[in-house]
Order: sequence, then structure tokens, then C-alpha cells
Amino acid sequence: MSDSISNPVWTTCKDAAGIAGNIFAFGLFVSPIPTYRRIIRNRSTEQFSGLPYIYALMNCLICMWYGTPLVSADNLLLVTVNSFGAVFQLGYTILFIIYAERRIKVRTLVLLLAVLSLFAIIVVGSLQISDRMIRWILVGSLTVVSLISMFASPLFIINLVVQTKSVEFMPFYLSLSTFLMSTSFLLYGLLNFDAFVYVPNGIGTILGIIQLTLYFHYKKKSTQDSMEPLIVSHA
Repeated sequence: MSDSISNPVWTTCKDAAGIAGNIFAFGLFVSPIPTYRRIIRNRSTEQFSGLPYIYALMNCLICMWYGTPLVSADNLLLVTVNSFGAVFQLGYTILFIIYAERRIKVRTLVLLLAVLSLFAIIVVGSLQISDRMIRWILVGSLTVVSLISMFASPLFIINLVVQTKSVEFMPFYLSLSTFLMSTSFLLYGLLNFDAFVYVPNGIGTILGIIQLTLYFHYKKKSTQDSMEPLIVSHA
């Protein structure tokens, strides 16, 4: 295994997969921008929820910490992508707090402080573990749980698409970016022999395939339905 990791071609492929994952993840990070343009324009969060950005911030922070040399070896590409992600999610959360109603503003602020406090506890607590292997397993396990939860969150959208037979609530580019990002990091984790990376991203890849399959199935179906005549002549 060590011979494979030291192989220049192997290393180049691994880095290429990680860089691709960073690029596709950027597509996910900027996807809420149209929503926030609307929020800023209307000076109101309307019926939007700030919870997805709070949770995404927590996920990015945990994955960023896992990628640091203090926890795992040779995972700096995880640090870069999740550092950018944390900045984006923190920005979205702050904007949400600014434009939310007072009740929601206070609740979101409390959740934000709770997430930052929990992350601080994870960092400080894991540094108290002198055994690097145990620290790696502990933080890696938290990473797996966090990533699987994130990838599983669209399941309710999948259920909605099946029930309504409409892809209105499942944006194509968001689903595509999720699939490409998880696939890239699946390959990155496999090439780096890191189960804490390839297991959750493998699940994310499967869910991404399901989302895209449903999108094209119901998109095609809705297109065919729209081509049918509104009035059928029997003359």
C-alpha cells in the first residue's frame, strides 16, 4: 500500500480527484446565492430556513478539522475545500440572522453559537487524546456521521419528487454538483486508502445517482405530458 501511495502517477490521480472535488464543491457553495439575492432585495427571509446553512457549517468545520495534519495525514485538500465551505456557510448564516424576524433571529444566533461551541469542544477534546490513532478514529467517525447525514438530507426531496411526479423542488445543477463532488471525493478517499472519506462519499454518490435518475425520468415524463393536446378531437 505504501508503494502505491508513493507512486507519482498514483499521487497525481489522487490529487486530481481531490482538486476536482474542490471545484465541484464550489458549485454547491455558491448555489444559495440566488436565494440570498432575493432575501437581500426583499429585506426578509420569508419562509426560508437557516437550518441548512447552520448544519452545513458544522459539517464543513468537522471535515476541515479531520483534514488537518493534527488529525489525519495527507488530507490537506479536505482542509481547503471545507475552509471555503465554512466561510460561505458562515456568511449565509450571518445574512440570514440580519434579515430574519426577531424570534427567528435569536433562535438562529443561539444555534450558531452552539455549533461554534461544539466545534471548539471537538477540537480541544480531541487534542487531549495523545494517541494519534485514537484521535484519528474519533474525529474520522464524527466526519462519517456528519457527511452521511448531509448526503441523506435530500431524501425527503426524493420522496416529494416521487409523490408529486415533479422535479420542481429538486434543482438539477444542485443535484449534479452533489453527485460530481461526492464521486470525486469517493475516488480521492479510495486512492488515499481513507475509509472515513470514501465510505460517506460512496453513499453520497449512490444518492446522487438516484436524484439524477429521478430528475431525468420525471423531467421527460412532464415534457411528454406537456406535448399532449389539451383537447382531444374525436371527429
